[in-house]
Amino acid sequence: MELGNARFLSKLFTPLTLCLVLLILLSSPSSTEAYDSLDPNGNITIKWDVMQWTPDGYVAVVTMFNFQQYRHIQAPGWQLGWTWAKKEVIWSMVGAQTTEQGDCSKFKGNIPHCCKRDPTIVDLLPGTPYNMQIANCCKAGVISSFNQDPANAASSFQVSVGLAGTTNKTVKVPKNFTLKAPGPGYTCGAAKIVKPTKFVTQDGRRTTQALMTWNVTCTYSQFLAQKTPSCCVSLSSFYNDTIVNCPTCSCGCQNNNTNPGSCVEGDSPYLQSALNGPGKYSYTPLVQCTSHMCPIRVHWHVKLNYKDYWRVKITITNFNYRMNYTQWNMVVQHPNFDNLTTLFSFNYKPLTPYGADINDTAMLWGVKFYNDLLMQAGPYGNVQSELLFRKDSNTFTFNKGWAFPRRIYFNGDNCVMPPPDAYPWLPNAAHPSIRPLLLPIMFLWVVLPFFML
Repeated sequence: MELGNARFLSKLFTPLTLCLVLLILLSSPSSTEAYDSLDPNGNITIKWDVMQWTPDGYVAVVTMFNFQQYRHIQAPGWQLGWTWAKKEVIWSMVGAQTTEQGDCSKFKGNIPHCCKRDPTIVDLLPGTPYNMQIANCCKAGVISSFNQDPANAASSFQVSVGLAGTTNKTVKVPKNFTLKAPGPGYTCGAAKIVKPTKFVTQDGRRTTQALMTWNVTCTYSQFLAQKTPSCCVSLSSFYNDTIVNCPTCSCGCQNNNTNPGSCVEGDSPYLQSALNGPGKYSYTPLVQCTSHMCPIRVHWHVKLNYKDYWRVKITITNFNYRMNYTQWNMVVQHPNFDNLTTLFSFNYKPLTPYGADINDTAMLWGVKFYNDLLMQAGPYGNVQSELLFRKDSNTFTFNKGWAFPRRIYFNGDNCVMPPPDAYPWLPNAAHPSIRPLLLPIMFLWVVLPFFML
C-alpha cells in the first residue's frame, strides 16, 4: 500500500505540476492590495514628464494626481521615494526638496542637490520664494481629495537629473516607488512608459508634448496604514435615554498599567510633558484615556421627529493630542440620504458607487475657514452639524435601529460601529437581547396554571 501511495505522489508532483502551482501562488493577489467598494477606481497617479534634455540627463516635471473621491493627504504631507535604475543624481529641484543630500564627495565644483541612490522627496512650505516655486507646489504636502477640492487635488515639482540617459532609449525609469501620506498605507506599482503628455497653450492654438512620460499608480490599504482602527461610532436618540458608547477597546486596549504613556487624562498636570516626550515628532497618536482609546469618535444622535421630517445631529470629537486634522472628511452610509433636505455647517456630496439609482452614501466635510480644521484634543477639538431628512412612507421607521448609519468612514478609514443589538430601541419594543429570555418565562406563566388545576 505504501509503495502504491509513493508512486501516486510521484506522478502527482511532476515538475509541470509544481510549476503550475508556483505560477498560481505568484500570480495570486497580495493580501495588502486594496479594493474600496465605495471608490473602486480611486488611486494616486504619479506622472513623470521629461520636458527637456541636458548634457548629462534631463529635466522632468513630476505631478501627483489624487483620483480618490474622499481620501486625502493631510499635514505633515506626502513623502515620495524611489530607487534610481543607474547612478543618477539630482542636480537641482524646484517646488520640492530631498530630505537628505547623501554622499556627494566625488563631485568637484558644482555639488548636486542629492546623491542618494534612494532619495526621499517632500513638498516645500507655503510662503516659499517665487523663484523656487512651480505650479501646484508648496502646500506642505497636503493634497485634497478629488471630491472635496479638485483644484487642489494635485501636487507638482521639477527635478533636474544627471548621470542619466539623454535619449528615450538610454533613460531608465526609476523603480521601487514608495508613497507615505504621511505614514504607511500606500502601495505603488512599477513605472510604466506611456504616450507622452500633451500640453495646450493658454490661447488654445498650439499643442506641445513631453519628450517622454511614465506613470506610477499607488493604492491605499487601511491594513497597511495602521494595525488598529483609528475611529469609532457612538449612538443616541431622543426616544431612549441610553447612550451607546463606542465598543470597549475599539482602537486597542492600551492603558498606563501595561504601556505607560499610551494615553493621558485630559486634566492631568503631566499633559504638557507627555506632549513634549519621546514621541513628539512621531505619527503615533497620544490619545485621551477613554474606554475606546480611539483618536476620533463620531457621535450620531437622532434628535427630533416631525410629521414629514426627522433630524440628526453629528458630532466629531478629536481625542488625539498630537494631531490637528486639516481638511477632514467623513463618509456615511444610510438609506435615507436620497431624501436629505438640509445640511447645516457641513458640505455634502453624494457618492454613487452602485449607480445613480442608489443614493445611500454621503461625503461630508467642513466649510472652508469655518470648521474644515478639527483641532487637537481639548475644549475646541470637535465639530458638529445637523441633518434634516424627509421621510419616505415606504421605508421610514425608528424601529430596529433603522435611523442609525450602516457604516461611517473618517478620513477614508472605516470606523468601528457598536453591535446592532446594542442600538437604542423604541420604548414599546423589547430589546433584542432580552426578548429570548422572556419567551420561556411567558410560556410558563401561561401553561403553569393548567397543571395546578
